[in-house]
Amino acid sequence: MSRGRHRLLRITIIISAMLVLALFLRDSLQQPSHSAQPTSSPPIPVVTATAMLGDQPVYLTGLGSVVAFNTVVLRSRVDGQLENFAIREGQVVQSGDLIAQIDPRPFEVQLSQAEGQKERDEAFLANAKVDLERYKGLYAEDSIAKQQLDTQVATVQQYEATVKADQAAIDNARLQLSFARITSPIKGRIGLRQVDPGNIVHASDQNGLAVVTQLQPISVIFTIPQDNIAPVMKHLEEGRRLQVDAYDRDMKNKISAGSLLTVDNQADVTTGTVRFKAVFDNNDNALFPNQFVNARLRVDVQRGVVLIPAAAIQRGPDGTFVFVVNGENAVETRNVVGFHKWTIPRFRS
Repeated sequence: MSRGRHRLLRITIIISAMLVLALFLRDSLQQPSHSAQPTSSPPIPVVTATAMLGDQPVYLTGLGSVVAFNTVVLRSRVDGQLENFAIREGQVVQSGDLIAQIDPRPFEVQLSQAEGQKERDEAFLANAKVDLERYKGLYAEDSIAKQQLDTQVATVQQYEATVKADQAAIDNARLQLSFARITSPIKGRIGLRQVDPGNIVHASDQNGLAVVTQLQPISVIFTIPQDNIAPVMKHLEEGRRLQVDAYDRDMKNKISAGSLLTVDNQADVTTGTVRFKAVFDNNDNALFPNQFVNARLRVDVQRGVVLIPAAAIQRGPDGTFVFVVNGENAVETRNVVGFHKWTIPRFRS
């Protein structure tokens, strides 16, 4: 009996402690916290701008790359030892400027041999002609047979053909000698040389000696969605000159200005775009071959339109709209009618 009373007492004490703890926690949760401070949203800065009437260009923008009109790999057309380079790497050269010189002595020897061979054959031809005139006189006196005269005529013709062949050999030797001088066929900038002087070069070498790239003028090839071809083709058929501006990757800095040259004759079925080609004078060498640029083509100018900041255009489920400040300094929304998706607004704040 004493053992049962002790167990009942312990259970009663535990239940009482749990009830007291539950009441304490309930009061703590219901009591408001005095340390929490009420929060409020910070004010949002608002900037207003005045809408105005003006002219707004319509642009098409596409990603493109700079492509040189002419790029020439200078190769040797004869075999020989490379004597020297007449230019510096990176130098701007003119058409016809000497780039490299191959040892010309073997070709000069071939030319001398061909000229000597021709002189010898010309002497044979002169002697054959003298004999032919003599045979003609003897044949007229019936002193020789007709066959002997015909043979001499054929001999003269044979030597004449030999002299022609000798002249061709001379022309070929002179041509090979001219190939020893490697000149630039275009005006442009020379690249890094591929062969050092003193090496033996061959006409079959694949890398060539150096590369000349035309920088002025230069072209930019960029792509435009095929849905926008119609207005561009209309202007080209009318003979209008469309302006094209080249910008950097971030579309912030204008690199150069040019004009549209032509449009490709077919669209790319995989991307749905068409390639456009623009030409730039590039007098300041701002554009470099294989450089990536953003090309902006101006296709039209909208006259007397309402100009507002591009940031003011908002888009909602019902289309584009703007916030307008009325005469009571209250803000209301108005739908935008006739907003052109090609337009890059220009404005004054």
